[in-house]
Amino acid sequence: MTDRALVVVRAGALTTVQDRGRPGYAHLGVPRSGALDPIAAALVNRLVGNPPDAAVLETTLNGCALRPRSTVTVAVGGAPCPVAVGGRPAACGAPVVVPAGELLEVGAATAGVRSYVAVAGGVAVEPVLGSRATDLLSGLGPAPLTDGTVLPLGAPAGPPARVDGAPQPRPPAELVLRVTLGPRDDWFTARAVRDLTTRAYRVSAASNRIGLRTEGPGLERARPGELPSEGMVLGAVQVPPDGRPVVFLADHPTTGGYPVIAVVRTADLPAAAQALPGTPVRFVPVRRR
Repeated sequence: MTDRALVVVRAGALTTVQDRGRPGYAHLGVPRSGALDPIAAALVNRLVGNPPDAAVLETTLNGCALRPRSTVTVAVGGAPCPVAVGGRPAACGAPVVVPAGELLEVGAATAGVRSYVAVAGGVAVEPVLGSRATDLLSGLGPAPLTDGTVLPLGAPAGPPARVDGAPQPRPPAELVLRVTLGPRDDWFTARAVRDLTTRAYRVSAASNRIGLRTEGPGLERARPGELPSEGMVLGAVQVPPDGRPVVFLADHPTTGGYPVIAVVRTADLPAAAQALPGTPVRFVPVRRR
């Protein structure tokens, strides 16, 4: 039994292992997966001296609690939340030493949705297709964490950052998503395209790692029937029969038969990962590059 390990004391609502995902396997039906907020994941890795592709923990809404078997350096970032070590408050957004056997508590997010926990050395679960990421759609990678799970850790790669705290983007009060129209915008009426880019939407509570669902005006079809299944990309805005746009996130299916009216710029997707249910959403059209 190695002492380079974390014991999950409280798994929380949904805590998964994530890294930069497994790109390049869409032709096999495998989504990219990976951290929904890759900027936050990269930051906490940098704070503890990890390379950017080291695996971290992604928590959802109410955090988690972990107990290391040996002294480790950790950093918590992404959605702001209270952090405690052995019952004493600790910094969020900075390297923190957790002695062996002490309890690291990552509390509920005070804003946003997903917090990230990096440990020096990274989470060293067995990789699948080159990634340690949990993929909720295909089932690849480690299962979502449960109480009592033991996570092996790798050897530290470098010293932690010498900072008191790192600035992090605040979760959005309004989610602005820049979109390129198409490839199937011709399946919708001109009014539907206008509604998408001018009307108000909100983030639905039914959102998850597969897609950000919206509430708002349904988009009217110009054509009946359905498309044959075709490839789907990260950020695709698919419109199911109820007419409410769904923005595909990291665990999205690689094919689908509902028409895609637009595609969101990749740079805008980390903010989507932190948008709480009820957050206003605006789709802003931009020209094709």
